Amino acid sequence: MAIYTDKKGDKTMKAIWKDQVIAEANKDDLIYIEQNWYFPPSSVKREFLRESPTPYTCPWKGECQYFDVGQGEDWGKDSAWCYPTPKSSAIDIVHKDFTGYVAFWRDVTVSE
Repeated sequence: MAIYTDKKGDKTMKAIWKDQVIAEANKDDLIYIEQNWYFPPSSVKREFLRESPTPYTCPWKGECQYFDVGQGEDWGKDSAWCYPTPKSSAIDIVHKDFTGYVAFWRDVTVSE
């Protein structure tokens, strides 16, 4: 099973929550790790993210920061995450520094 693949293309990827684009970047700028697309920090609309207290530490990537995704009174729990300080060995495995890159799931759709 591949942990990391470098999928190249000239398409734009979007993370969509309730018909709103909350992240958008060229596919070449994203990193694909374990079946998840990670968006560069600068491509994410942070006003849709709220830090979650949910703890998690990945055995090989390190400590994870979850985010609730939403707006106003409507928030989806732990629908995004990133690794603020990934293990250096994880960066070696991925062959790219994914510090702060944000991945989405649950009620967020990622598409081209």
